[in-house]
Amino acid sequence: MKIGLSAIGFGTLAAPALIRTVVTGAERLNFATVWAPEHVVLLDRYTSHYPYSTGSSGEFLAPTDIAINDPFPTLTFAAACTSRIRLATGICLVPEHNPLVLAKTVATVDYLSGGRVILGAGIGWLAEEFQALGIPFERRAHRTREYVEAMRRLWRDAHSTFSGEFVHFENVRSYPKPVRGKLPVWFGGESGPALRRVAEYGDGWFGLNVSPEEAASKIRRIEQLLRENGRQRSDVELAVSPYLRHITVDDLKRYRDAGADEVELVFLEAPQDEHGIVQQLERLAREFVEPAAKL
Repeated sequence: MKIGLSAIGFGTLAAPALIRTVVTGAERLNFATVWAPEHVVLLDRYTSHYPYSTGSSGEFLAPTDIAINDPFPTLTFAAACTSRIRLATGICLVPEHNPLVLAKTVATVDYLSGGRVILGAGIGWLAEEFQALGIPFERRAHRTREYVEAMRRLWRDAHSTFSGEFVHFENVRSYPKPVRGKLPVWFGGESGPALRRVAEYGDGWFGLNVSPEEAASKIRRIEQLLRENGRQRSDVELAVSPYLRHITVDDLKRYRDAGADEVELVFLEAPQDEHGIVQQLERLAREFVEPAAKL
């Protein structure tokens, strides 16, 4: 089992010196993946419900003036500081982007990193953010699917053509291509439609705020959906995060037995200085990375 780390480019860890400290330390200590989140804007007042709220208020679990870096420059900076660790968006709000621009951006970061990028993708939850960007919130799941299909065409073909409801282009060239030929797209989300996205056209899943028991149930559902879509379990990687839950090595075993390939630890309350970050990373490595490698 592998252990990843979320999130760089967020809050305290938006600062370049601390991003460097986290990613170089995480690579040295054999963390598998680092994740960078995305929000273009937040709002002080909104009616949308944050799906991972700890209470009934449905509010985002951070102040609205918190620093949230754009994930792609953040991951490019992380790539320049490292050589092995995987670099993932957690989660890129795909329908908020122009798919041709996003395809070029992701492929560029992948090229500069030597093929280490995972596009963690989601459809978004904050309707007011879509409104501010001038993008319809309705049908965002359909838009996401079409955008991913169009991006895969751009990543694959020498000359790319695509015609859909939201995207149309003919005989265009987009370079660089992904280093490994295929750039993995993992979907976030725990709802029924989110799990179907994973099984129908995803390369992986990032399940957030799930217990080992919840992970087992959702992974069984993904496996069933994969079979229904004529796909193999080996076609996808499945990662889960306890989010703000306290976990133990025994929980790692339970996540493994549930079928998870990777557990993502959330590094939300990071120390304010480089020394403190290194100490916390080393503690997490002793408690989780080293035991997970033996499972």
